[in-house]
Amino acid sequence: MADPEVLQHLLFQCAREDRNAFSRLYQLTSPKLFSFLLRILKKPDLAEDALQEVFLKIWHRAADYRPDRGAPINWLMRITRNHALDRLRRTAREPRTEEPPEWEEWLSPDAGPVDQASTSADMTRFVECLDELQEEQRKSLLLAYYYGYTHDELADTMKAPLGTVKSWVRRGLQRVKACIEQ
Repeated sequence: MADPEVLQHLLFQCAREDRNAFSRLYQLTSPKLFSFLLRILKKPDLAEDALQEVFLKIWHRAADYRPDRGAPINWLMRITRNHALDRLRRTAREPRTEEPPEWEEWLSPDAGPVDQASTSADMTRFVECLDELQEEQRKSLLLAYYYGYTHDELADTMKAPLGTVKSWVRRGLQRVKACIEQ
């Protein structure tokens, strides 16, 4: 993955409609974003279409990026995740039938969007904070934010009432945020 400063510079250049910067941004980030889309959408053709749509959004919204609000890759991933979830909501699809892996497997270098970040101090702290959560909170957070499950899908998968699942996600996020800020 490219240096955050490089990505930040490219985003600033994209905001100025620099097509060369956009091409370079695509080269540097498209494999990671495609992997993330594929994990959520499950079909390569859908992920390819979504990737094009995501980069159109990035091109049009590059001026919205604010470095004080987070790393460039996090901004790109947020756009990607939101687009994938919107796409899933727009299309009728069958319920998920695959059994999610144990949570530690999601954080392996080969697991997709996390890529090599597991070696960073931020990721290490994040994993430590996840370890402090109750099992239901941890699983609901990872299924929602890593696999893109909706609250309804979480309730079905975890065999729990919808309100309970929403509480697990909300409280889990609050606890992770508080833990990271310590």
